[in-house]
This record gives sequence, structure tokens and C-alpha cells, in this order.
Amino acid sequence: MEKDFEVPLKLRLMGQTTAMILPRLISLLDIKIAHYDRSADPARPEYNEHMVFSFWHEFIGVILPRWGHTPLSILASQHRDGEWVSQTALALGLRIVRGSSTRGGASAIRKLKKQCKETSLAITPDGPRGPRRKMAIGPVFMASRLGMPFVPLGIGVNDAWRLNTWDSFAIPKPMSRVRIIFGPKIDIPPKAKRDELESIRQSVEDLMNDLSDQAESWACSGQNMLGEQPFTRVRRRKVIFDSKPVRETFRPELKIIRSNEVA
Repeated sequence: MEKDFEVPLKLRLMGQTTAMILPRLISLLDIKIAHYDRSADPARPEYNEHMVFSFWHEFIGVILPRWGHTPLSILASQHRDGEWVSQTALALGLRIVRGSSTRGGASAIRKLKKQCKETSLAITPDGPRGPRRKMAIGPVFMASRLGMPFVPLGIGVNDAWRLNTWDSFAIPKPMSRVRIIFGPKIDIPPKAKRDELESIRQSVEDLMNDLSDQAESWACSGQNMLGEQPFTRVRRRKVIFDSKPVRETFRPELKIIRSNEVA
């Protein structure tokens, strides 16, 4: 791993400023959420299990404000790229775990497990440098060795400014529609070999892109989705994680319906 560095005051101030602005910008958007499993969301009261949440790097600014002040850690690389994101997450009341999903082997996993006893993990599997919407094997390996289910998210926006960056970073325009789909919990075998992990990695990458396409279609349609929920910011600083959590048996049929139907 790369060595830690002292965060410059400028970056800390940028993170604090961004954390103040983001929730206000989010209030200007039409955001709806759908779940395969409502317990797989740190902002829901059903949440009581350690998990690894995964979303594409370009949507960091959309999802982080909802998770503010919840028991969640953001996996951050140890180089300077994207440090403002880490500082923003800290200012939003989230935790930062510095490390890598691919470096350090068993010692890195032990460190992550120790630091995440009271939280779950969130990771951008195509970050911090890309390629865009391509998942590395590291996040799947990490979920396997940590013994945490993997929860992919799909996020779609009907109208956004796109930065000229490797990930085409998305900044939703005011009054645009943002739709978020929390996918199912995926249990990864704890001692999976590399070939099996690669197969899982490809399947999860495909699922994340499918969820993203569904979310974008939902956003662009301007219609409702069966089981949709409003975007809320529920602060849950402390969660008692269940050693044997009861999984939801309810699986809503996630489909877009006409806007004049009851969702």
C-alpha cells in the first residue's frame, strides 16, 4: 500500500464545503428508490447486517448525501487522487477505511475486518482510475474474505452535466429525475478460488450495468416503479448488527408502471 499523507487544509475545506452543499443540491432533485431487499440499505430501519455496497464511481455525489451519519465506511485508496471525496464523506458523518481491495492480501483483509466491526463498507469498484463501469476482481475477493454479502446498486439520471473525466462524472441538473435501485444481496463463497471469483466478478459487473440501465430507463420514463420509496436522509449513528440476521423474504416485482397508477 502507498504511504499515508497529511491531508492539506485546502482539501479538508473543500470536503467540508461540498458536504454542506450536496444535501441542498439533492433537495432540488426528484429522487426515488426501489429495493430488492429493504434491509440492504443503511438508511432503512430494517438494516442490521454487515454488507459491501457497490456503485459506479460517477454517482458518488448522488448517493453519499443519503447515507450521511449512518454506520457506513467508505473504502478509500491511499493515494491523493479523489481525496476530496474522502474528506466530503468524513464531513457527512461517514467513516473512511484507507486501503485497497487488491493489495496487502490477508493483512489488508484483517485490517478491514477490524475497522468495520461497527459498519458496512461502500466501494466504487471501477474507481479510483477506471476503466468506467468495469469491475476489478478486488471488491469481490474482499467481500468473499470478509464474509459479507455483496449489494450492487444501479443509479440513473434523466438529465445531467457530465464532466470530462475518465468516469464521465455525473452532476444531475436541477429538477432532474434520479432513480436508485438497491440490488439483491449476493453471498460469495468465503474460500472462493480465483477462477470462481472471476466468474462472480463478471456476473456482478453485468448485474450492476443491468441495474444501471433499469434505473436510467426508469428515470427517463418519468413514470413510477412498483414499490418505489422517496429519497430520505435517516440518521442512524448506531446499529446493532445481528450475528444471524433474518433476511427479508419479500421480493417486490420491480417494474415501471404508468404514472397514474398507485405505486
